Amino acid sequence: MNITLIAAIAPPILLALTCHEYAHGYVAYKLGDDTAYRAGRLTLNPLSHLDPIGTLMLFIIHIGWAKPVPVDPRNFKDPRRDLIWVSIAGPAANMILAFIFGMVLRVYGEHWTIFGPAVGRFIYIMLVYSVMINLVLAVFNLIPLPPLDGSKILGGLLKGEAAYKYAQLERWGPLIFLVVIAGGYFLNIPVIWWIISPFVKFFSILFVGKDLSAL
Repeated sequence: MNITLIAAIAPPILLALTCHEYAHGYVAYKLGDDTAYRAGRLTLNPLSHLDPIGTLMLFIIHIGWAKPVPVDPRNFKDPRRDLIWVSIAGPAANMILAFIFGMVLRVYGEHWTIFGPAVGRFIYIMLVYSVMINLVLAVFNLIPLPPLDGSKILGGLLKGEAAYKYAQLERWGPLIFLVVIAGGYFLNIPVIWWIISPFVKFFSILFVGKDLSAL
């Protein structure tokens, strides 16, 4: 990966991760939990949200994560329901960003030559990755495997024995998650990408008018 490509990818990554975590904290704050605010995480400062390994993974395999915003469900009026909304907020923020950048690309395409050929191409690449990275983060985080947002959404929807058994998965979820990520990378078996690529393809075609999943 050359310096120009890194420079084009870095801003979308910072924006996507920051907005994702800020959305979690903001919705939690609105629902009565000020834990993120008191921890200094209710901010759009990227440095407050970056996880070194998760950010590096985004550059290497285009799948990554940020440092989770602290949330205390005990501060919610309805912990089960409100935690679902907080968990949805992060992926929703990424989908909104993907839609906005996708609409810009749909309208203007590669026509950024007003800034000169080199700069225009750079802007186009940055916009393409802005859509792609936000779609990947949104769909990836909706996988129902702890500690991803999808696990909290599914856990909040399940009841009774099913909820109890699913909660037991939390202790093993992070280990399974890391094994799948590391195994997929070193064995060249992109299991996670196989799961999320159909959704990334669908929404990139919907937002941009073309399939960006081959990036």
